[in-house]
Amino acid sequence: MEYKTVIGLEIHVELMTKTKIFCDCTNEFGGEANTHCCPICLGMPGAIPHLSKESLEYAIKAGLSLHSSINQKTKMDRKNYFYSDLVKGYQVSQDELPICEGGYVSIETQEGKKDVHLIRIHIEEDTGKSVHTETGDTLLDYNRAGVPLIEIVSEPEMNSGEEAKLFLEGLRATLKYIEVSDCKMEEGSLRCDVNINIVDEKTGKRTTITEVKNLNSFSSAVKAIEYEEKRHIELLEKGEDTQKETRRWDEVENKTIIMRQKGGTEDYRFAVDGDILPIEVSDEWIEAIKSSMPELPHDKRDRFIKEYKLSPYDAEVLTSSKEVSIFFEETLQYIDDIKLVSNWIMGDVLRRLNEEDASVADLKFTSKDLADLLNIVKSGKINNNTGKKVLRDMFETGKKPETIVKEKGLIQISDEGELENIVEEILDKNEQSIIDFKNGKDRAVGFLVGQIMKATRGKANPQIVNKILVEKLNKR
Repeated sequence: MEYKTVIGLEIHVELMTKTKIFCDCTNEFGGEANTHCCPICLGMPGAIPHLSKESLEYAIKAGLSLHSSINQKTKMDRKNYFYSDLVKGYQVSQDELPICEGGYVSIETQEGKKDVHLIRIHIEEDTGKSVHTETGDTLLDYNRAGVPLIEIVSEPEMNSGEEAKLFLEGLRATLKYIEVSDCKMEEGSLRCDVNINIVDEKTGKRTTITEVKNLNSFSSAVKAIEYEEKRHIELLEKGEDTQKETRRWDEVENKTIIMRQKGGTEDYRFAVDGDILPIEVSDEWIEAIKSSMPELPHDKRDRFIKEYKLSPYDAEVLTSSKEVSIFFEETLQYIDDIKLVSNWIMGDVLRRLNEEDASVADLKFTSKDLADLLNIVKSGKINNNTGKKVLRDMFETGKKPETIVKEKGLIQISDEGELENIVEEILDKNEQSIIDFKNGKDRAVGFLVGQIMKATRGKANPQIVNKILVEKLNKR
């Protein structure tokens, strides 16, 4: 049998506004429990909410960056359902008229470019947070209640966990570029729900859609998708079907666990929120928001390919975050060597940042410092390997590259006369290697170069050493 996986995603993104969506409480992660609250976000009787203009603007920015159309007339609705930390007994959200409709996120798959389309983007408020104690009690923290969210709903157009991961990575990069969210999954500012089912392509039979809720990392999303793929296929092969249900991912057991049977949208009993006036968005405001937006990742990637003649892969990596792309272009202001800069940033710099789970903002050195190091390497004063050692010191101490090179006496020996004497000395001590070379054993050259580098504590210029060594070996 041939099966096709069908995946749609619902992504909740916390907006980085100064205040909550319907009140003036601070929108800040953490803090002592129940200290970022007021009668409005606690749902007290008689408290009247007022929609934050900044929240609406951030939602419009997200829509424009994802190629969505903006609904200029929209409204807020009440979504009624029971949830222990939903203070009002309903959530203020949007039903029939979301602020944004349509749009897409482009991903690069093994088969080429693929546009994953969006159904909608709407704004809503977040709920509170349940805190479960060791004694079995549940405490409620309402600091998060009323934090502004956008919910981004994709079409079911992804067909693997890898495609879902690419979609999420592209979405996160875009939202961080336009600075509407920090997208920190570990702090809950980006949360993902997966809707998945399987189709038997020969018979057309398909399983019932399962929803997997609140996945808090890309790896968890991929694992949950792969687990559900296998579970759905096994049921289909048994002639059984999945239930319409909501499940969660268990990191310890590495499997999904049922939470509840899933109802339809009619169970939410949507109704217009009478406390919040209908929303009208003018053409002038949309244009003002457009003009204030930065260059988007896909536009910057295309520009890097055209302007800097980078490969699509290199351009993708260097535009993967706004900070990395800025650091790359700033470094190029101090050294005219695109390939050298891109190789070092993509290699040693990003590798170290990934190992330490850090960002460009955490670097102890500047883009000029990196350019100064690369200029020293390019001039031949130190070799590539020594340059990497200097970079490690820069990561750890923040010292200037010139200072590190001077303090550690790392200047490369490039004087041919000095190197000739060292080569002669090494050859005199290794007669057998000379014989091996004459007998066609090429590894003898590598051994001798190693001895020369050892004698100079790695400071000999390897290109000059190789030239002198081969010349002298051929004359012996």
